[in-house]
Amino acid sequence: MKTSLSKNQVEVKLKEFFERPLFTSKDLKKIKRLAMKYKIKLKENRRKFCKKCLSQLKGKTRISKTHKTIMCQNCGYKNRFKF
Repeated sequence: MKTSLSKNQVEVKLKEFFERPLFTSKDLKKIKRLAMKYKIKLKENRRKFCKKCLSQLKGKTRISKTHKTIMCQNCGYKNRFKF
């Protein structure tokens, strides 16, 4: 039987996960689904991973007047964030 978690426990688990320096896309997928299940927003943590392949976001950074664009090294997708 699966154990159910409270919303506070899930928030602590999310905080601990994003404090780690390295994580895999499989781990991130599980954490993202957990946050969606309990309706918890990731806020600033969204900028730490690629929207397409869910790997850690590293790569070329471009800055324009309205957006910061980071190209993923893994898949080549351009992640755009508003200022």
